[in-house]
Amino acid sequence: MRHKKSRVLVVLIAGLFLSAMLMVGGAEARELKISHQFAEADARNALAVEFAKRVEKLTNGDLTFKVFPSSALFKANAQYDAMAKGALDLSVFPLAYASGKIPQLEITLMPCIISDVDQGMAWRNKEIGKRVGKICEDKGMKILTWLWYGGGIGSRGKLVVLPEDAKGLKFRAAGKYFEHLLNTQGASITSMASSEIYMALQTKVLDACMTSAESFVSYRLYEQLEFFNTPENFSVWYMGEPLVISTKTWASLTPSQQKIIEEVGLSHEKMARDDAVAANKEVTKVFQDKKIKVHSMTKDEWQAWRKVAEETAWKQFAKDVPGGKELLDLATQ
Repeated sequence: MRHKKSRVLVVLIAGLFLSAMLMVGGAEARELKISHQFAEADARNALAVEFAKRVEKLTNGDLTFKVFPSSALFKANAQYDAMAKGALDLSVFPLAYASGKIPQLEITLMPCIISDVDQGMAWRNKEIGKRVGKICEDKGMKILTWLWYGGGIGSRGKLVVLPEDAKGLKFRAAGKYFEHLLNTQGASITSMASSEIYMALQTKVLDACMTSAESFVSYRLYEQLEFFNTPENFSVWYMGEPLVISTKTWASLTPSQQKIIEEVGLSHEKMARDDAVAANKEVTKVFQDKKIKVHSMTKDEWQAWRKVAEETAWKQFAKDVPGGKELLDLATQ
């Protein structure tokens, strides 16, 4: 009888131990939300989905993800506040969208601040990238995967080749300092998220727009445009749009989970770079196939924009933003 009681006790203890282990395992498993404004067919959505799959696999399902494209969870401009509060875990996020509260981040959407994708991707290991990364972390979000997208200039009525061609056009410029530059050239400015451009063109609220190459395609802007200045060779418009994680979410992860997320984020930068380069080429082909009149910017044209940018946008940024001159100097070293 004593042996029988002992066996029952062992079974009970083993059962309790197993239940406890299952409870612990259940407590560790959690779902993280990734929100972004881009369409489901966009390469930036593919990056988020691939990142999620990789992390899920490497954490053995302890971390799972739900991706919300097309502003399905948060509007584009609301994503920063949501991350800062811990209401949103991750985003493929245009950093300049947070510039209302972090004006220094306009450096990531400055006219002619970089000339190509590789120059932007090199920021990670340069002082400018480290400075931007620290600014982001101090304000509630951590950069995991650097991502830069070039943009074109779409228009109706006339082709926009040089800054003075913007005169008289109702323009979506994307970014305070692009707006400032174009305004000095005689354009009237209307601000909106890239997801709203199609309707604005359709309703004649806009005559012209700047946005990323990928957005020109994924939002089918060719349906509303007559002319396109493609970023395939040179572009005045580049925007830092990295995959970022809320620092509140980051702090809640285990060290091993943090390590996995950081390593996966870094490993996806080649994919991010290749997608951005491909987007600059693909947008040319798509617009040509749609019978839009396409112009490829030349080096001389780019330098003309750069000269105007230095005299307008850069000068205003250095004046407006604490530490702006130093950031400009670091970005142009």
